Amino acid sequence: MKNILGIGNALVDVMTIINDDKILESFSLPRGSMQLVDRTQSENIKNGTSDCKKSLSSGGSAANTIHGLAKLGNDSGFIGSVGKDETGDFFENDMVSAGVKTFLTRRNSITGTSVAIVSPDSERTMATHLGAAVELDSSDLNPDFFKPYNILYLEGYLILNKPLVIKACELAKANDMKVAIDLASYNVVEANLADFTEIIEKYVDIVFANEEEAKSFTGCSPLEALNIISGMCEVAVVKVGREGSLIKRGEEIIKVGTINVKSVDTTGAGDLYASGFLYGYAGGFSLENCGQFGSVLAGNVIEVIGAKMDETRWSKIIETLQKGFNEDDQL
Repeated sequence: MKNILGIGNALVDVMTIINDDKILESFSLPRGSMQLVDRTQSENIKNGTSDCKKSLSSGGSAANTIHGLAKLGNDSGFIGSVGKDETGDFFENDMVSAGVKTFLTRRNSITGTSVAIVSPDSERTMATHLGAAVELDSSDLNPDFFKPYNILYLEGYLILNKPLVIKACELAKANDMKVAIDLASYNVVEANLADFTEIIEKYVDIVFANEEEAKSFTGCSPLEALNIISGMCEVAVVKVGREGSLIKRGEEIIKVGTINVKSVDTTGAGDLYASGFLYGYAGGFSLENCGQFGSVLAGNVIEVIGAKMDETRWSKIIETLQKGFNEDDQL
């Protein structure tokens, strides 16, 4: 199986359950979006939701995907930047305990956090203070980090540091690695469309996008977007929520459904879909199997709060992937 290296914003997620969406309006947070906030606004949001049920976990889009891959048994690594604080220690310990090899630069700034606000219908809205995460620099990318790996996975949020993305991609290609990227968030795509287009056309082999991100990137419906994106890379994946996902490589188009679940929180669904898909891709499975693996992980993670699952659930997931799928899975 191919080894996978991820690069992304090293954050600690503050999962916050709300009773209604008024709190989103009070802090001018567009429902379902990811908004970058400064330290003061981050603290105000945390204080303003102090009465809500909360939990902590290591986070960041790419970190979630790499964490999931390690739980599946993939030899995975992660490059990121955290503070010299207890929050940074929490992030590193959580990743290492999952089996991830970490390449973390420690900064004097505080470790970044993402307040993940979960609405009653399971939609999640992210208010992210990047903190030390945003200080990850192209100079932190040691070429030796890349040598043991075969696939580089990037989160789209890194597009805000284009030189970092370019150097990472160049180091990956110098080591004959495949490059995969998730478009991250529709508003990030809208604000950085030209840069995304340039990076994907020049370096990327696999693109993950949800329906909104695909529309922001191409201006088209999911199937039309799939066709456009697949013309720019080897494999294009457009996730369409409850309808599953569309996958295209060359002239091959596959539609994969979802599994029957009771959604509690959509946080991490896209990240864990990427875990499952890349696990299949790294193992040489068919595109249909890759999509099925992605659906199994995405379906399981939305049944829990946050992007992390307990050992019992992981054991069930691994058993499912090993044995295949039964009629009730509806894939």
